[in-house]
Amino acid sequence: MMPHHKNSRLDSLTANRKPRWTWLATAVGSAILSLIISLLFFETFNVIGFVLIAAVLFIISMYVITYILEERLKAVDEFWKHLIWGAFFVALIPLISVIWSVIAQGLPTLISNPGLLTSDMQGVVGSDDIATQEEGAPLQGGILHGLVGTLMITVLASIISIPVGLFASVYLTEYANKNVFSKAIRFFVDVMTGIPSIVAGLFAFAGLTLVAELTLGSSPQALQSVKTGLAAAIALSVLMIPVVVRSTEEMLQVVPDELREASYALGVRKWRTITKVVLPTAMSGIASGVTLAIARVTGETAPILVTAGYAASTNWNPFSEWMTALPVFIYRQLVNPTAPAAGDPSTARAWAGALVLIVIVMGLNLGARAIAKYFAPKTGK
Repeated sequence: MMPHHKNSRLDSLTANRKPRWTWLATAVGSAILSLIISLLFFETFNVIGFVLIAAVLFIISMYVITYILEERLKAVDEFWKHLIWGAFFVALIPLISVIWSVIAQGLPTLISNPGLLTSDMQGVVGSDDIATQEEGAPLQGGILHGLVGTLMITVLASIISIPVGLFASVYLTEYANKNVFSKAIRFFVDVMTGIPSIVAGLFAFAGLTLVAELTLGSSPQALQSVKTGLAAAIALSVLMIPVVVRSTEEMLQVVPDELREASYALGVRKWRTITKVVLPTAMSGIASGVTLAIARVTGETAPILVTAGYAASTNWNPFSEWMTALPVFIYRQLVNPTAPAAGDPSTARAWAGALVLIVIVMGLNLGARAIAKYFAPKTGK
């Protein structure tokens, strides 16, 4: 009698439940039906159409099967779960496509021409690219000037933006009492967060042009001297500051008020409480937000093109002469190749530069995660 009782209990537990292999059978059937529909209604087989039709058929079929074998609430839950997973995979398609395209186009160029990382475009002319494309000569030039420009401009922008954003967020969180001034600051920070990057470039260029006219006059040489790495850094700082303010303010607001009150109860001054208690507690999120802000402006093209110009040689001085950043180099190689009649070498340089830029941005994002983990409060058991 005992085995019979055990089997009846197992039957009651598995009643009104579909088999575990249902999703696999449904996926195979949806794929076969999608293939038939694609071949019947489309002149040529389209991978994207096939995948979309199969996904729609799978979601609908799983809903119907779950509704029949189980219950309506479970079917609705399955429907939304599969819909969310489908949206997730659709969102991954552009990201994977971009990464795959850049790696497939840029990595072979970097492997076959490692000198791209150690040379610039000084002295490279159209005949060099024609010889490379038609005669198989080695690829001339490189992206060194873009790497140096990106490093210099980003470091300067960070030096300007991080203290300003940090102090502003500390004021908004610790000192402002929801007065008109603090509300105005938050409003303008929100506005600055959404402004186009080209507007930031025009603002920096116009501001430095006004300064140059007041100090050096309105000569063409004075106006041309405005385009420097410093001008580009100012433009990028306009984009960085609101990001730093927002991320830091949110992290400071997460710090429990009990920590502040405990510090005040011990007679510690407010500024010391902020520096010794509040900021260290929120340092993980602050460091992560700052790193992400740096990564956000590293790939900007329009403001740097307006404020720093383009130079074929490497410029190590951001306070003098034109300076090239890596995104501007990529843009110029695509829209204005060194040899218009032989654009393949310029395109190859652009893809290699794009790969290096993506690696830099991904490195900054991974660095943000590592910094956040390092500064995260240690919890004991």
